[in-house]
Amino acid sequence: MNILDARVRLPQQFREARIGEMRNEYVAQYDAVLQVRSTMAKTLDDLMQEMKESGVDHAIMHAEYEFGEDGDALNEALAKVISAHTELFSGFGTISMEHFRPMRAIQQVSRIRELGFLGVNIQPAFFEMPIDDRKLYPVYAKAAELGLAVAIHTGINYSRIHPIRNEHPLLLDQVACDFPELTLIACHGGWPWVPEMVAVARKHPNILMDLGGLSPRYLGVQGAGWEMMYRLANNLLQDQILFATDWPVFPLKRAIAEWKELSIKPEVLEKVLGSNARALFSKIKAEVKKNDNT
Repeated sequence: MNILDARVRLPQQFREARIGEMRNEYVAQYDAVLQVRSTMAKTLDDLMQEMKESGVDHAIMHAEYEFGEDGDALNEALAKVISAHTELFSGFGTISMEHFRPMRAIQQVSRIRELGFLGVNIQPAFFEMPIDDRKLYPVYAKAAELGLAVAIHTGINYSRIHPIRNEHPLLLDQVACDFPELTLIACHGGWPWVPEMVAVARKHPNILMDLGGLSPRYLGVQGAGWEMMYRLANNLLQDQILFATDWPVFPLKRAIAEWKELSIKPEVLEKVLGSNARALFSKIKAEVKKNDNT
């Protein structure tokens, strides 16, 4: 089985900001739940070793803008990593969200395309913007025009200063209605609003979900809140779920083992662990190539 991790993070060694420099209100609960102060210290070498040991053939590395860093610098750092390891990584760039300026964001999306990335990663709730904020519409429009996907943080976050209502998956419904051509990836699967996430995904086949940063075994735990997604993963949603770890938040080997322990049909498991992502990213590359020729 060829395994593709649809979302790993650009290692902290390539970022200007450091977890230890972040406001305690932002980081404290993340550290309590996910031990980010230690996990974020993992390096690119650690990631490549984990990929080798767990049988992950390829990973999509995301430059996730979270701490007010320079979006351009993150994208250029990501490009350097990928250019040195093209057989292992593809990329999703990002845009500068702090002091957000639409024209700058549009230029950054264009640069993301120039760098050969597959899409744009945004986490608007960390910057007081809901997913369907009209200020983000130029970004969605430019990504759709260029054939790029947009990956968006959905569901819970553990920042004590950023309300999770801005990440409700129902907000994706409006974006998908306004941009039916745009491929959207709901990172983290929208928990705790899983029924709403499922409804939006069923309505919009251009919406996919990754469960990165989460323990897959909880999909099969009664009362954990994943019952509807787990029930439909074997049939109606089988083409819309992407395997992702959000490395270094969650270890690759453990994530794969937990997926394999679930009651998922073998042919569906193969889709989740790689085929769905490969089909999606092949589609993106085809769209980008078509746009280049027009």
